[in-house]
Amino acid sequence: MPEPADQRGSRLQGTTSLAPDGLADHAVPRSGNPATDAALALLTQLVREGLRHIVLSPGSRSQALALVAAELERAGAVELHVRIDERVGGFLALGIAAETGRPAAIVTTSGTATANLLPAVLEAHHSNLPMLVLTADRPSELRGIRSNQTTVQAGMYGAAVRRALDVGAPTGADGETDAYTRLASQAWSAALDETGPVHLNLAFREPLSVAVPDLTESVAELADDSIDDAPSGRPHPAALDRPHLTMPTGPRTIVIAGNAAGPGAEELARAGGWPLIAEASSGAHFGPNLVVAYRRLLREPEFGGRVQRAIVFGHPTLSREVPALLKRDDVEVVVVAPVGEEVYDPARSARIVASVEADSLDEDARAWVGRWVFASRTLLEEDAQASADHVAPDVEAGRSNSPEQRLAFAKTELAAVRAPVTRRMLVEALWRFTWPHDRLVLGASRLIRDLDAIVPGKKIRVHANRGLAGIDGTIATAIGIALAAQPAPGASPHGQGTGATRVLLGDLALLHDVGALLFGEGERRPTIQVVVGNDGGGTIFDSLEVAATAPADAMRRVLTTPQPVDVAALAAAYGWDYRRVETRGELDQALSAPPAGTSIVEVLLPR
Repeated sequence: MPEPADQRGSRLQGTTSLAPDGLADHAVPRSGNPATDAALALLTQLVREGLRHIVLSPGSRSQALALVAAELERAGAVELHVRIDERVGGFLALGIAAETGRPAAIVTTSGTATANLLPAVLEAHHSNLPMLVLTADRPSELRGIRSNQTTVQAGMYGAAVRRALDVGAPTGADGETDAYTRLASQAWSAALDETGPVHLNLAFREPLSVAVPDLTESVAELADDSIDDAPSGRPHPAALDRPHLTMPTGPRTIVIAGNAAGPGAEELARAGGWPLIAEASSGAHFGPNLVVAYRRLLREPEFGGRVQRAIVFGHPTLSREVPALLKRDDVEVVVVAPVGEEVYDPARSARIVASVEADSLDEDARAWVGRWVFASRTLLEEDAQASADHVAPDVEAGRSNSPEQRLAFAKTELAAVRAPVTRRMLVEALWRFTWPHDRLVLGASRLIRDLDAIVPGKKIRVHANRGLAGIDGTIATAIGIALAAQPAPGASPHGQGTGATRVLLGDLALLHDVGALLFGEGERRPTIQVVVGNDGGGTIFDSLEVAATAPADAMRRVLTTPQPVDVAALAAAYGWDYRRVETRGELDQALSAPPAGTSIVEVLLPR
């Protein structure tokens, strides 16, 4: 096999062999067909490295990879997920990586199939999530002559991938399978160490496959050699040179945790005695220093106006107040970014570090953090009292010996149960019914901002595609998360996520990813509850400046774009359980005990 042509973008220069010694000693059965043997060597080595999930979209040119993947699943080495839509498959692989911290492999045939992966590859790139993109291609002699289903696949994803290798078609030459084994190790290490997608464009000549040898005995050897611990996302030593920083006490400091920041942000805020601004999908939305009402406080001179230093983790995307603060000349900004070449730095003036710790507990900051936390709680309590769906129960009336008072209490309780669902009610209920063994996935819609603005601290696992914050792929990502968090029968769980996975999204995000609802024959259905806040289109535009100037009919036609779809019929067509919710009582019933398998809860919301 010719050496792979390195098609990396200018972001990553040089070639480093990451192959461990002795790979040729691992014997894998041969078929005698170059395409099948190359696929065997590549995929079995990936399993040896730690691959546990393969996502496959069927096609002719990729049939050797597909049949080897099927044999690996039959032998118990991997779980295979087949999806006919490559865009769905890409986001499914993304969800698996988001939950486990290790890459899944997404396999496609040639042509437009490869282009359909671009949205998921871009999200993986901007979210620093590992992914292995294995695209089958025509051999060199069929390229550039308008051969069917042939396009320029090498380098297709540009700078969005950490490595892009265009691999010549196997011929059966001596040492060829060892080269594919080394290629697998290099790709796996690059995806993990450089925390992002890696593209292997794999050419195959006819005959494209033969029967795959039985891998049952080989699987035991693969399991012995593989690593079961999920990686934590470490930086590649050659790609990043960012220091560790000890933060001195003194300046009035806040800690900001954006999407996927992780619990380290909360630990630092507690260690330093600093207020914590943590978005709902940050992984740090808990702890005694949490400030939920941060948007309003950042606008206040006595709070945001007095900030002297901001320490940023993750990717903040849910407010305008945070970037406005970080652009101020009088605020020192430190961004903690152990991975990724791109970092969140709105003013392009931040000090970029790999890790940070507090020098000591800043005793002088106790009053500072106390004011933030107290003010936030006061604002939230006032909001709750003023909200239209707030009903204060009269406990004494319920205990009264007076029939009139008890009747009045019963009527109040009944009115609360029958109250129509509001956005606030929806997000509060969803947060309340989600527990540490569950998973919560938040789609890109108005609802994620509503939730972020009001829910209290709670240590639960929350995911969101905020790398590019697009609405595409939300359901597919959530299904990938659910499949990884809820292991197949007989498989070892990755963590404690054996409960339900809930997805909160708007009606447009549901329809944009409707193909993800399809499960083919033999595909495992995890317990996943898709909660659709249906307010008749993209009402997030109602809160933007354009709403004050655009003509109402144009606004509806080209921005909010309501779609007249029968969600119940849609659920029935794809074999999902369906429930319609209009009242508080119905909402609590739907969320408190989600049914096993796949279900949709449509919540009707006012515009």
